[in-house]
Amino acid sequence: MNQTTAIKNHLESGKTLTSMEAFKLYGCTRLSAKIFDLKKRGMDIDSVPTVGTNRYGDSVRFVTYRLSTV
Repeated sequence: MNQTTAIKNHLESGKTLTSMEAFKLYGCTRLSAKIFDLKKRGMDIDSVPTVGTNRYGDSVRFVTYRLSTV
């Protein structure tokens, strides 16, 4: 199974995905490119701005992807 298919299956299972999770789970270093391809194929994916904390306690911003619920 390739990375795009794995990411598609992940999202279709109802889970969300961040770039760090995609790297850890699927070895994907360019999640946004995979999301772009999936959107081009007709998947309705939301990009949710997220704020979290890095390992040094600093506030960081990143995107969480999920299938659109509407």
